Amino acid sequence: MAYPVSSQPQAVQGYASSSQWHSDVFDCCEDVGICLCGTFVPCFLACKIASDYGECCCLPFLGGTVLAMRTGIRERHHIPGSICNDCVCLTFCGQCTLCQLAREVKARN
Repeated sequence: MAYPVSSQPQAVQGYASSSQWHSDVFDCCEDVGICLCGTFVPCFLACKIASDYGECCCLPFLGGTVLAMRTGIRERHHIPGSICNDCVCLTFCGQCTLCQLAREVKARN
C-alpha cells in the first residue's frame, strides 16, 4: 500500500556561512613577493594562481578564464560579490586583482 505524501522537500537558499576576502584589491604591499610578480610578470602570476587553484597552468592564456577563476574562488569560499564586480575589478585593476587572488589562494591553502 502506498503512503500519501504529507510534505514536500523545501529548497535551501543562500549559504550557511559566508566569509570575506583575506585582503582588499589594493592591499598589494601585504605580500611584497606577490606584488613584484604581479607588477613585472603578471602572466606568470596568473599561471601560478591557476596551478594553485587546481587548474592547468596555461589556463590564463584563454580568454575570460581569469574572470572565471576569480568567480570560482569567490563561490568556493562563499565570499559575497557578483560577476559584474569581478569583471570591473579585472578590467580596471587587473594586476591588483591578480595579486589579491594570489594572496587569497595562498591564505586558503
